Amino acid sequence: MNKILQLFDEEYVIAMFRRKLLPLYPDFSGIERVVIRPYKRLIWTTTYHVVVGFDVYFTDSENKTTKILIVCSAHSDEPRDNVFQAMKYLWDRDFNQGDIDIPRPLFYSEYFRGTFYRGIVGENLLYYIKEKNYPEVKRLLPFASELFARLHRLPAGTAANFNPMNSRIRTVIPGVETILREMSIRYDKKFDEDLKKIYNYFITQEEKFFSHELVLSLIHGDAHTENIIKTGEERVGLIDFTDFCLGDFARDIGTFLQQLEYKLVTKNKDHQMAEELKEVFLSSYLTYSGLKLDDSLRERINLYYNWTAIRTSAFLFLKHDCDPIRAEELLHQVIANLNL
Repeated sequence: MNKILQLFDEEYVIAMFRRKLLPLYPDFSGIERVVIRPYKRLIWTTTYHVVVGFDVYFTDSENKTTKILIVCSAHSDEPRDNVFQAMKYLWDRDFNQGDIDIPRPLFYSEYFRGTFYRGIVGENLLYYIKEKNYPEVKRLLPFASELFARLHRLPAGTAANFNPMNSRIRTVIPGVETILREMSIRYDKKFDEDLKKIYNYFITQEEKFFSHELVLSLIHGDAHTENIIKTGEERVGLIDFTDFCLGDFARDIGTFLQQLEYKLVTKNKDHQMAEELKEVFLSSYLTYSGLKLDDSLRERINLYYNWTAIRTSAFLFLKHDCDPIRAEELLHQVIANLNL
């Protein structure tokens, strides 16, 4: 039996949480029950990639019950210790202050190769996009831009690089070579020339930027609408620190802009609103960071915007229920953007 299945057994989870979790919550005396909510459940014979939510019902000395959301992110081949260390780094530096929330890191399990943390509760930005609640999206975007600006200003030495492989386009998992090989096999070399040309451009441009003594920042690495959570009327939260690393802050901006546009266009077919909301986010970020959009910064943002589009295209090409029509549209859009 795959050991990760134990995380879906309530009795096992309660026993584990009584050992590992209760000491971290001294105001509580016991755990009454746990409701298990799988967010991602990819389980094979011996390998797995899961994200599991646990509604934990704590009891105190007066038998009052308090429900707290605990989340586990676990991967058999990519241990999530870096996720725990990244959240702890931010938590120790009071990043979760003011109008920003982040999950509280609790413990790392080497047995499950998973990080356990206290989740944050609320709807993500994509929810409001799907609902076409554009006034709320427009209201929340400046909070999101302030969050990223504060993250990028944090002091960051090389010791804070919790995922070095993720710092460069050349090495980001699953890797350029893997994508090219899988695409070549799946689509009989149809896109080989275009993809090689595109990735060569991305890697060459990024290396050029980094060779100019670019000051690296802490970046989220996976900035998109599902990772921004509305936690209050004047608060937002940030989740999913798997790709947290040192890199060019323009990567978070370019990635977020592309994903914001992509969701608005694919979900709602609203190109005009996509352009308007992208401008809200970018102008707010520049204000909070005190930066000007000069040619160099614009070029870097555009690089990561197009790189994210290609990553999305590759995902659509290669996922189980693939969508080659949408994927090829994105591919040709990038070719046009880059004038290749």
